[in-house]
Order: sequence, then C-alpha cells, then structure tokens
Amino acid sequence: MHTPQTMGQQFGRRSWAEPWKIKMVEPIRQIPAPERRQALQDAGYNTFLLRSEDVYIDLLTDSGTGAMSDRQWAGMMLGDEAYAGSRSFFRLEAAVRQHYGYADILPVHQGRGAEHLLSQCAIRKGQYVPGNMYFTTTRLHQELAGGIFEDVIGDAAHDTGNQHPFKGNVDLHKLEALIQRVGAQQIAYLSLAATVNMAGGQPVSMANIREVARIAREHDKKLVLDIARFAENAWFIREREEGYADKPLPDIVREMLSEADGVLMSAKKDAIANIGGFAAIREDEVFFKRLQARGIVFEGFPTYGGLAGRDLEAIAVGLREVLGEDYLRHRIEQVAYLGAVLEEQGAAILKPVGGHAVYLNAGRMLPDIPAAQFPAQALTGALYLAGGVRGVEIGSVMAGRDPATGENRVAPLELVRLAVPRRVYSSRQLEQAGDAAAEVVADPGSVRGLELTTEAPVLRHFTARFRPVG
Repeated sequence: MHTPQTMGQQFGRRSWAEPWKIKMVEPIRQIPAPERRQALQDAGYNTFLLRSEDVYIDLLTDSGTGAMSDRQWAGMMLGDEAYAGSRSFFRLEAAVRQHYGYADILPVHQGRGAEHLLSQCAIRKGQYVPGNMYFTTTRLHQELAGGIFEDVIGDAAHDTGNQHPFKGNVDLHKLEALIQRVGAQQIAYLSLAATVNMAGGQPVSMANIREVARIAREHDKKLVLDIARFAENAWFIREREEGYADKPLPDIVREMLSEADGVLMSAKKDAIANIGGFAAIREDEVFFKRLQARGIVFEGFPTYGGLAGRDLEAIAVGLREVLGEDYLRHRIEQVAYLGAVLEEQGAAILKPVGGHAVYLNAGRMLPDIPAAQFPAQALTGALYLAGGVRGVEIGSVMAGRDPATGENRVAPLELVRLAVPRRVYSSRQLEQAGDAAAEVVADPGSVRGLELTTEAPVLRHFTARFRPVG
C-alpha cells in the first residue's frame, strides 16, 4: 500500500490540504467479507441495489452525493415555500443571470427533467440529435421523443491510452458528414456535453465549442450544452488550452455558455446540491414558453419546478461556490490522486484522468471475461467484495439494447467508473479503492463473468439482476 506521502511525491508535494473545516461527520463501517458477499448476492450482483449502509467507500456517483457548505445549509433555512413567485426562485434566477449569462431559467427536479422537456419540445419523429457521446437518460429521452442519437465525438475518446487533452471534442468532420447525409431539416438540435461523463469526464475545448456553435448557426440549428460539470470543464480549459492560462474561471464559464442557445443543468453535480436542476434558453421567447407549458405539466409551476424553496436556495449558493479557486483545485487534484493510486496498484485506467471520476478499464483488467459476460459489471462486484468500494459499470449493461432489433448493444469500452463525491472523502479514504483494485489485479482469474436474470425494458442498469456464469 502506498502512503499519502509516497503518492503525493508523484505530484511534487506530500498532500493537498482540504479548503474547508469539518463541522459534522457521518459514521461509516466496513462490514466483514462474508457479509459483503451475501449483500452482493442479495443485490443480484448489481451495485445499484446494495444498501448504502453496507458500503464502505461509495464511489457509485457524484450526482447529488456532495457535502453542502455551511452557507448552503444556512440558505436552506431561508427557503420560501410559496407555490408561485417564491423569493428563492428569484435568488436562483439572479445567480444564473450574474454568473452564467442566461436571463430566463426553468427549474426542474433534476437534470433528466430538463432532458425530457427539451426532447419533447424540440424533436420531431425521425430527427437526429448529434452529440459528443451519449448519456443514458439523455439518449433515452431523445429516443422516447422519436429522435435518433448520433455519436460525433472524436475517435480519441474511444482510446483509453490516448492522452489528448480534450477527448470530449466533437469530430467536426463527422458532424458535417451527418448533416450532409440526412439534411439539416432532419437535425433537431446539436447536443454538447462539457465534460463528457461516458468518455471518462473528459473536457471540451473552447475552440471546439466555438466551431460546433458556428456549424449550428450555419444550418440554423440550436446548440444545447449539458453543463452538469461546467466548472470542471472550465478548469481544464484554463489548464490546457492556449490563451486561457491567466483568465479568471468565471470569465471562461461565461464565454463557454455564450456560444450556446440553451443549457441543461443537473444541479446535483457542479452546483453541489443534493437535488435539482434547470433549463435555460437564450433569446427565444416562443420556445421558452413551450418549455414552460410542458414543465407545468411534468415539473410544477415555473417558479418551483418540482423543488422545495430550500433546494432552490442551496443551488443558488452552490452555483457561486463551485467557481472558487481553492475548491476547484482540490477537486481536480483529488480525482487525479485517486487515479495515481489506482495506477500504482496495477489497475488499468482511462487517461488522462477526467474531472469527476477515475475509470477502470475492465476489458484489460479482466481479459478472460468476454463482453457477453459483462466484464465491467463483474469488476464492480469484485471491488465491492475486496474492499467495500462501490463503483458503477459503464459498458454493455448500461448501453442497453437496440430499440429496433432488441439485441444487446456492445459498448466500445468496458469501464468501471469510480466517481468522487464533492467534499465528502479524504484522500486517505480514497486509497481504499486502490487496495481493492490491487486484490483484483493480483488474482483476476477469480472473478467470474455474469449473465442477466432480470432486466427492465429501459435504463436496465439501475435495476437489472445477474448471476455468475457457470
């Protein structure tokens, strides 16, 4: 096991001091190995179905799992729970206007609520939605609206060892070729995520955002940004893209968002809130009214959007806090530290390490398990058995079935995501994931492939159950 001191030396310093003090703690415990094995069997070898009390280090997701600040908790006490015209809504609206440049926002209960509203209002049956790699709920909402998702991300995103600094970039030739092939009238809108979750939390460059926006304008199409992790993307732009090294983060964010016609936000990520989100559209009052009308049906009145006033307050504060220099530096470096720990222990990881998670390459770590036996799903179980660490499969289970043929989609990469919650774990606690990975690396032959026993017709990865092959 590597100590924090030896691991820190790789980055030129012993450790990074957290830019906060701890005011409250939640006890956690490591249950014995036989109990972990029973818990995994009871969960059908699906880490989503584990009880959180049976998990020691929970890296399932960074969505809604962050620790809110004292100012966010204080803000919640000011929540105005009025059904209409809530003061809390107007404080959120002011924060978005000031820091992000969008005047009109529509709160929703979480990011997929915004995906639903946009898809239903913007897609006609048979239209294509090009994007830089799918996310499960995003693609599903597009398909439920009759749309067809088309992946136009650059090839580097599918190469786990490629060190391209902006592996989330759209391949502009792929995008132009799609438009030429199907015709601009068959493009619903252009979808761009920054950062790209399924590609390993990889960022998109400012230059690429600008070029995608140019193509959208040329064909009279909207560009919609998924900004769940916008602050992490802005950090990478400043660190990696020429001309931005001395630019303040808020200015980079406003420049990013100024290129888009609309944004979808899951506040459970970079707003560091436990629930919530919003949609915002620039300079299109007619389309915004359509979103509002559908939002009233599915999310609630436009000034609460399925949220309590206290949640709106927490989001408004979080949107300001996330742009803090000390916070973001620690956030990015802690995730990078986890990647270094895992690699030092012999685990194969996706490079470069992204903004919110480290992705294990299950295909390389478990080479004897074929894709049909879901190696990434098997690896999630092995990590839990080894150290009580919960991750999530990003592979053929999550890819689901082709809606036309019913056949299993085969994911180009079999990955396990270890997502780091914001302001929750110390770096020493994250080393537990390195210990667990080391056990798997030492005896990969002990990990058995899995077969499905039950699955839902959509988003099956949340509730599917498995059993070991043989």
